[in-house]
Amino acid sequence: MSTAKGIDYFTEAASVESVNARVGEDVNPRLSKVMASLVRHLHAFAKDVELTQEEWGVAIDFLTRTGQMCDGNRQEFILLSDVLGMSMLVDAINNRRPSGATENTVLGPFHVANAPVRNMGDNISLDGKGESCLFEGRIIDLDGKPVSGATLDVWCDNADGYYDVQQPDIQPKWNNRGVFITGEDGRYAFRGIRPVSYPIPDDGPVGQMLSALGRHPNRPAHMHFIVSADGYETVVTHTFVADDPWLTSDAVFGVKGSLMSDYVPGDAGDTQWKSSFDFVLNRADQS
Repeated sequence: MSTAKGIDYFTEAASVESVNARVGEDVNPRLSKVMASLVRHLHAFAKDVELTQEEWGVAIDFLTRTGQMCDGNRQEFILLSDVLGMSMLVDAINNRRPSGATENTVLGPFHVANAPVRNMGDNISLDGKGESCLFEGRIIDLDGKPVSGATLDVWCDNADGYYDVQQPDIQPKWNNRGVFITGEDGRYAFRGIRPVSYPIPDDGPVGQMLSALGRHPNRPAHMHFIVSADGYETVVTHTFVADDPWLTSDAVFGVKGSLMSDYVPGDAGDTQWKSSFDFVLNRADQS
């Protein structure tokens, strides 16, 4: 590294050392570790592909437009994280569970807090669209014992592939959403619709990137669940329609083999389908 009057100057070969040497001594240790690693990997990437100035300019413009696309209803950076697999990777790192416990997957951008608490067996589909479906199963622990007082926060798209918050002037508020609380037997049951696959928003820079990469924007059909109970790890997950054509190419990499649910013909006159799935919770003190 070239020096003058004891000063180290930036060089291509020692670019990482040049940048990381500027970090102060009293910086938060975790921040220092994260940023030092980020610089190492970012510089290694640029050297690996021999990034041109024009390409870096395109990248800056892409990130600028991604930020400009964000508002109170749309978070394009989360979408970018999703399609690059980062959302799923960070989720996996932070939600490692023992074999047999229900796996996490991405929360998604359409969860709404404080959905109405409903009675077991209630119908969460308020717009009258779609193929009716009974969702049922148990909340149990790793020993197979029922979890009483577990809360299920559930939501899905409507038959047209849109969540209620995407169509506030079209869909009823809280359409295909609800909260259910298990009794002593740990069982849950509610009615809704068989969810349908849908494309993630692709009218912005992330959609343009997917198109340039020859990737589609589609997500396989799924029902969202947040399952929580005192003394247990909260599970944020989906159950997927087992025969959906997009399972192996989910745009946000959210599919896991353990989260498949078979949709079988319903056995009640007013229900076309039935989806049964048991959620297995891991005790918080076993994490």
